Amino acid sequence: MRTVPFYIGGFLGPFGGGVVAVLVPQLRDAFDATTAEIAATIPAYLVPFAVLQLVSGTVGERLGRRRVVRTAYIAYALLSLAAAFAPSLESFLVIRALQGSANAFLTPLLLAGLADLVPPGQIGRAVGTFAAVQTAAIALAPLGGGALGALDWRFAFLSQVVVALALAAFPPPDAQQRDTPVRLREAFTRRVGLLSGAAFTGYAGVTGIGFLVAVEAADEFGLGSIARGVLLAGFGVAGMLLGRAAGDAVDRFGRTPVIYAGLAICAVLVATLGFAPSAVALGALWFVIGLGSALMWAGINVLTVEAVPGNRAGGTSVVSAFKFAGNAAAPLMWLPLYHADPRLGFLGAGILAAVAGLFIAPLRMAR
Repeated sequence: MRTVPFYIGGFLGPFGGGVVAVLVPQLRDAFDATTAEIAATIPAYLVPFAVLQLVSGTVGERLGRRRVVRTAYIAYALLSLAAAFAPSLESFLVIRALQGSANAFLTPLLLAGLADLVPPGQIGRAVGTFAAVQTAAIALAPLGGGALGALDWRFAFLSQVVVALALAAFPPPDAQQRDTPVRLREAFTRRVGLLSGAAFTGYAGVTGIGFLVAVEAADEFGLGSIARGVLLAGFGVAGMLLGRAAGDAVDRFGRTPVIYAGLAICAVLVATLGFAPSAVALGALWFVIGLGSALMWAGINVLTVEAVPGNRAGGTSVVSAFKFAGNAAAPLMWLPLYHADPRLGFLGAGILAAVAGLFIAPLRMAR
């Protein structure tokens, strides 16, 4: 039961980040804005979330995880309340940016605290479960946001107020005391650099190409928005189903073997997405890629929390920043190739997924 608050906290961040996408029509009416203006609230949340993670983990370790996480939860709750009653689009954008900033001080510190809480032989299972919960949040954010938004879009934010305030009562324990203060440069090691490269290529080549799958489903097979949503959700469902078992596999077979198994599945199948003969085949491939992704991230995440023992959250937050950088870069990298030939976009992504293995190769850790 001690780990439950960590998992709920891991769910809150991705849910809060993804809930806006399904609320675009309601927000457009509420603020008398265009779709493009409302869409800008998504990067407004994600950009500070990614950038601040370069330092947030180290700040949390230096000031104390308990204090920083509790403060971040309270700030997130107050900002969610402010978002629900924002008087204008401009104020809503600022609030969303501050929400993303607060979340930057939650996810890496929760993951580091979770890794410290469980026995070494169970880190894989715990981290795999954390990843599965975050995947579930991404998959369920449109559903939950849509259900709450059907009543009133404000409920999507007010619900987060309640959860964040409750979680503030269960912050992670502080790391063990050190003789010297935690320093930022400890998080920028060769090992963290390699893991950051793997995280960037893994997101840009696999996790972040959902938009390309959606375009393919619409352009090639004529799927409507609901059907596309169901197809894309398959990736998240796969991660939810396999996340915990993937973590168990990491504990049993080692970090790098599980990563390579996941990368092999992802690289090959991503490259074949452009050749899918039907929407059903496209959905099936995307689902299996979700299974491979669960294996890949289970191993990478465990290596990440183990990378800097003296500054666990610092190393974790740096790698996480590169994940979201890869996510942001994916459309810029693949859409031009896709418009030239749909198959080229997916082939490029598949090749980049394979490149992630080059960053993992030097990280020799059998168990």
